[in-house]
Amino acid sequence: MRNSKAILIIGLALFLALAAVLAAATWMTEHGPSGARVVVAMADIPQGGRIAAANLQVVEWPAGVLPPGAAADPKALDGRIARTDIGRGEPVLESKLAPAGTTGGLSAVVASGKRAMTVRVNDVVGVAGFALPGNYVDILVNLAASGGDMGARAQSISKIVLERILVLAVAQESNRDDTKPKVVNAVTLELTPEQVEKLDLARSIGSLSLVLRNQIDPQPANTTGATRASVLGMPEPTPARPAAPVAAPAPEMAPRAAAPRPAAPAQPAAPKQDGVLVIRGLDAAPQAFK
Repeated sequence: MRNSKAILIIGLALFLALAAVLAAATWMTEHGPSGARVVVAMADIPQGGRIAAANLQVVEWPAGVLPPGAAADPKALDGRIARTDIGRGEPVLESKLAPAGTTGGLSAVVASGKRAMTVRVNDVVGVAGFALPGNYVDILVNLAASGGDMGARAQSISKIVLERILVLAVAQESNRDDTKPKVVNAVTLELTPEQVEKLDLARSIGSLSLVLRNQIDPQPANTTGATRASVLGMPEPTPARPAAPVAAPAPEMAPRAAAPRPAAPAQPAAPKQDGVLVIRGLDAAPQAFK
């Protein structure tokens, strides 16, 4: 009798526990956050790499924290190009992909409205190989002194001409995960069209140097450039003014001839009078008649 009563109590307890579990599960299903399907990468996808549907996986993701731009269909991402590195298990977002139809390679990494330009560097110009893809650099140009017209001479100067320029690739590598310095002979930079023109002119008139800067520092340098005088603490030389051209001497003027005096008016001739010649012996004298 006692055993049957104990079994009945245990059975009732198990029934109540099961009912509580089912009620809790039902409440969580109705009031808990609903899940969503998100495509994640099953392997690391490098920058500029082509995405294959076989390397993607669909997982459940809480709808309340769904990342913007997430995809739910792996087939829609097949053949797309990664604009940045995508790690394993990371959601494949639209912001990390190049526009649809873009071919692979570095051209897919260049942002809209920007251009990629390569400059020649060495171990010194390239910051000893620490200018890696994903870093930001300033570009410094050094102009040597040069002569000018009329004896004027422009002194040498070093000036930062471009700031916060993104390094896209070093040599033929664009991997941004590698932090080991690489001494290369060429660096590819991302520039606006105006900056491309300025950089092309700067490298033709002077020597370039890359200056590594903090990736999160957006402040401009606002410098006036360094000259020999400013480095040595000397006053800036006053530019020489071109000498004024000497006027040619005026040709000597011949002495001006004296103005001719007006001729005296002619005296009117006396009226002609009639007369005769009177001869008296050896003497002869004219005789006029009035």
